[in-house]
Amino acid sequence: MDRIELKRAGFLKGEITPPPDKSISHRAVLFSSLAKGASRIKNFLAAEDPLSTMKAMKMLGVDFVLPPALHSRVEKPHPLIASDSPCEASFDLIVHGHGLAGLKEPPDVIDCGNSGTTIRLISGILSGNPFFSVLTGDDSLKQRPMARVINPLKEMGARISARDNDRYPPIAIRGGGLKAINYVMPMASAQVKSSLVLAALYADGTTTISEPQRSRDHTERMLKAMGADIAVDGLSLRVNGGRASAGGYDLSPVDITVPGDFSSAAFFITAALIIPDSEITIRNVGMNPTRTGLLDALKLMGAVVEIRDLHEVSGEPVADIYCRGKADLKGIDIGGDMVPSMIDEFPILCIAAASAEGTTNIRGAAELRVKESDRIKAMASELRKMGVEVEEYPDGISIQGAKQLKGAVVESYGDHRIAMSLAVAAMAADGQTTINGASAVDISFPGFFDILDRLGQQAA
Repeated sequence: MDRIELKRAGFLKGEITPPPDKSISHRAVLFSSLAKGASRIKNFLAAEDPLSTMKAMKMLGVDFVLPPALHSRVEKPHPLIASDSPCEASFDLIVHGHGLAGLKEPPDVIDCGNSGTTIRLISGILSGNPFFSVLTGDDSLKQRPMARVINPLKEMGARISARDNDRYPPIAIRGGGLKAINYVMPMASAQVKSSLVLAALYADGTTTISEPQRSRDHTERMLKAMGADIAVDGLSLRVNGGRASAGGYDLSPVDITVPGDFSSAAFFITAALIIPDSEITIRNVGMNPTRTGLLDALKLMGAVVEIRDLHEVSGEPVADIYCRGKADLKGIDIGGDMVPSMIDEFPILCIAAASAEGTTNIRGAAELRVKESDRIKAMASELRKMGVEVEEYPDGISIQGAKQLKGAVVESYGDHRIAMSLAVAAMAADGQTTINGASAVDISFPGFFDILDRLGQQAA
């Protein structure tokens, strides 16, 4: 299913539970792999990116107890899940970690697929381990910048080389012998921060990492719960290193329940708001405040969104989200501290902006040029096809809203979030929309189109 055709929905109505959080699924497997003993992970995301992380850690000697149906998907080459696979969205597993010093040299090149989280975070881990390894990925991942991780890891003493003067994968690492550093990040990035935190666990001394704005903090929360010596002070955090083989501490195994992914819920939140008479309740959504900037933006635009039954699961806030449309959304200006907390939601925010009255300006988002695709360029191009007036900037976009979207033939660019955002736009657009590259949704949200179809009531 690499092409899908969608028509305007009369309205969307019902309840859904989004797939498990992708960021937390990655980290649960990675950190449990470094613990000493058995960790249990409930509601792990069965999508391509987290399975890339699991496959990588398996090559490094970590043992997993999986449902029988998942064994072949972890063993076989990419894609780990075919686009027509009837797999469930989640599963439970047990991770048998052998401690911080318990990883083994991989027998082959580690394929990270399409996952930037996998390649960047594992680079930090491998930099602390005294063996040789090589990380690569698909064609998209090979074009994503890695110098932002490689340069500070080199400052810590890691021996790393990469293609094009250390800019792009593949990455070769001969690890070990790391020292603590004080590092000021030039831009907020949870992936870079997490990679350095993981390397710091292996380094001699105390590493300090400072970021200009607060990025998602799942790494700090989870590692502290596992016994890592981490202290957070505003926009800075300190990590005291201590490898088990050097007489330091080891991480403790934990039981983790992964909440629903807010980034996946964002598509249905926005769909409910821009399609008249829609009413959707989204259950069990992770509400980490470093992730929910889209809600703040939508409320400033005039959206009707209610947070219900807020509680905590495995150290993360979780709630139900109720939303209905159509509110009279208004264009707003977005920039600065808001951007890091909604970096993954940029494509769907553009769809909301296209349906709002007036102009929405999004600036300070240059990071979007180097995600799975150039998301600024991609959204500008595809919105124009749907009749929207757009102006593109190096670090953002200006969208003139309130015009009725028009069906068109649009491209996903192999980017899962763009594919899902365009699907939401199609449900609000006149006529038929054809999305090329629709199978990209399997990277984070298997079953997305089935849920969208179930909620949709066909327009007369």
